Amino acid sequence: MAIEHLSQKQLAQRWGVKTCTLERWRQRGIGPLFLKINSKVMYRLEDVESYENAHHFQGTGQPVQRQEKKSCQ
Repeated sequence: MAIEHLSQKQLAQRWGVKTCTLERWRQRGIGPLFLKINSKVMYRLEDVESYENAHHFQGTGQPVQRQEKKSCQ
C-alpha cells in the first residue's frame, strides 16, 4: 500500500486557505503533522484526514461522537 502525500499547495486548495496560512500554522505548531525533506514540505494524506476527523463538529463546541473501531485479533 503506497502512502499518498499532498503538497502544501494541494492542501491549501483542499481547505480553501492560502499557502502562507499553512506556513504560519506550521510555525505555531498548528495543523496536521508534516514532512520536511530539505526545503520541501509534504503532508501524508492519512495525517490530513486524521486531523480533519479530530476537528469535525456537529455544532459549536460539540465534537462528533465517533465509535471506536475494534481491530481484529
